[in-house]
Amino acid sequence: MSSEPLRDRFDERGDTDAPSLRPLRIAFESADPAAVAAQPDVLAVIGFGRAALPDDPRCLRVGLEPVGAAPIEVWRGGGPVRTGQDGAVRWAGDGDYTFFSIQMPEDAEGGIGAAAEQVYRWLGEWLAQRPLHVLRLWNYFDAINEGDGDAERYRRFCTGRVAGMQGLFGGDYPAATVIGRQDGVRSLQVYGLAARRAGRPVENPRQLSAWRYPRDYGPTAPRFARAMRTPSGQLLISGTAAIVGHASRHRDDVTAQLDETLANLDSVCAAAGAATPLGDGSVLKVYVRRAEDAAQVSAGVQRHLADRGETLVLIGEVCRRELLVEIDGSHG
Repeated sequence: MSSEPLRDRFDERGDTDAPSLRPLRIAFESADPAAVAAQPDVLAVIGFGRAALPDDPRCLRVGLEPVGAAPIEVWRGGGPVRTGQDGAVRWAGDGDYTFFSIQMPEDAEGGIGAAAEQVYRWLGEWLAQRPLHVLRLWNYFDAINEGDGDAERYRRFCTGRVAGMQGLFGGDYPAATVIGRQDGVRSLQVYGLAARRAGRPVENPRQLSAWRYPRDYGPTAPRFARAMRTPSGQLLISGTAAIVGHASRHRDDVTAQLDETLANLDSVCAAAGAATPLGDGSVLKVYVRRAEDAAQVSAGVQRHLADRGETLVLIGEVCRRELLVEIDGSHG
């Protein structure tokens, strides 16, 4: 694999003069992962649960168990795609978009906080060598709610992540998701999407911006935008749950939480100026804390989308213990 930087593949005239990017094509596919990864326009193949994937920088397995069928998530660019690995960062890029991933055992650094700090330092060092703008990030690790108070693993992750990203994004944070796996594997997985042009962060008027959360939620507020409008006009939506302002709503009521979550998704789409509501062109991952809620949540999402969008339901733990469902995805 080449470790040669992608700099020569990008237009370096600046965002204003560079031509618009084509939309990234994102879909759930029921196909052989190795065959898909071999196709020249494929940037990423993400499998879930026990999916068997080839050893390829385009491929990443996330240990979240899917409910029902287990398709792979496929990102397609304009091709041809080059791949490589620089230190801990594996990447695949087509000149417009770049998929990247880092995986790190927690015990290598002494816990989830230290691992998060190191992973984000590595990411910053890698990005410093490339004219790339991060649009979207995903963070997955085991047992997100383990520990009490500020010792909770999610709070420790947030503190480490912010320490590692010092100066990395300025005030324009990417869209992001943080979800807890339930696989007992103590490793941190961070992956994301970058582009040769910057996107436009979008906030949700129904929610307080995450970096302004009060001390009640931990010593370090999360740093992410509620969504990112890409240079092609697509909307990349962060992990979204039943939070209004900064407070969780509808404790122990999964139906009401889902309704509130969908209202937040509609709100962020409107704030971004999306031409259409959720449905056509929507590709959503639905994270459900309790397996017994999965069928009800899936049906509720499909009703809201009028059966037009693509959804994948995964068993995962949301960052706050009282929250039962979270949704992220792309639209447009």
